[in-house]
Amino acid sequence: MSSKSPNPLPAAAPFWMSVIMPPLVALAAVKGGLWWMLLPAYAWYLTTALDGVLGLNEENPDTETEVAQLFWHRAVTIVWFPLQFAAIFGAIWYATSSGHLSGLEKLGLFFGIGVLSGSIGIVYAHELLHQKTVLERWLGDLLLGSVLYSHFRTEHLLVHHSWVATPRDAVSARYNEGFYRFFWRVLRDGPASAWRAETRFLARGGKGPFDRRNPFWRYGAIQLGMLVLALLLGGLQGLFLFLFQAFIAIWQLELTNYVEHYGLTRRYLGEGRYERILPRHSWNASHTGSNWLLINLQRHSDHHYKPDRRFPLLQTYGEDEAPQLPLGYPAMTFVAMVPPWWRRRMNPRVRAWRRQFYPDIEDWGPYNRGELPMPRNAL
Repeated sequence: MSSKSPNPLPAAAPFWMSVIMPPLVALAAVKGGLWWMLLPAYAWYLTTALDGVLGLNEENPDTETEVAQLFWHRAVTIVWFPLQFAAIFGAIWYATSSGHLSGLEKLGLFFGIGVLSGSIGIVYAHELLHQKTVLERWLGDLLLGSVLYSHFRTEHLLVHHSWVATPRDAVSARYNEGFYRFFWRVLRDGPASAWRAETRFLARGGKGPFDRRNPFWRYGAIQLGMLVLALLLGGLQGLFLFLFQAFIAIWQLELTNYVEHYGLTRRYLGEGRYERILPRHSWNASHTGSNWLLINLQRHSDHHYKPDRRFPLLQTYGEDEAPQLPLGYPAMTFVAMVPPWWRRRMNPRVRAWRRQFYPDIEDWGPYNRGELPMPRNAL
């Protein structure tokens, strides 16, 4: 754990900066033209500029803070689904019925909506699906269903958090693996991996894969409902626009997944065993502005160390405990889209991380290629 002493609970208001984005969707829909660019400009470039101005926030709040004191922090994640739902489906209805937007303007608008549903919606879904209340888990499922990525819940909870930085986890990006190769691998392997984990989990309780407790029934129903609604509101064009924003959202998510664990691996102990998860197995970023927008997702080392810790209470770590990103996620995901640039920035950092934490490992080839044995007892 970090040696820093606890600080007061951070104010809730800065974490509400995401609520500016739905009005930007409405503005872009009404104005047309290039107004849709306000959405990525706000989510990516403004937050990166804020990081440059405000620098790092390395204060650690008291982890024993009562949940009742987090009401306004939690509220932004709870109200987000209605806002996102209105943005997506209101825009489908308006874009396909108003007649004043060209085809390119519609694509631009739904690119911006995909930035909203990916950069914000999936991040909030991630926070919600880790919680224990029925309301929060349902809201998380609805947010994931609105981008057709419901299996992420199973893959994230049953696979990623147990086996991050091992060969079992598809979203642990390997050293020297470019983003586009990673993206295709995750799209190809992720749904099947989630289904396998869920059915094996059910089997341990004596249940079959088609048991009503299998959440894939819920995933399918939610996603089908979203598709039907898009079709009813906008016809085939509305359905296409819905699919387009979903793809943009998934691209945003997997860019973030790529950045979070690139090149980091847990030590293989032999006989299918790996060392326990430590802060060193996630890239940490304490950049102030982007952590406001992403509700402290960049304090990712602590999230993996304590997955059920609510976002306002996540801790940050120094370089002696966790590897540090040079920039916040919005900037780093931009770099990741240019693989040679990414390798120049990040490969030296991975090599330094290896020297710092694992100086005794001489052959990194099996780690780099994902050739080590699957973890013992993995779902």
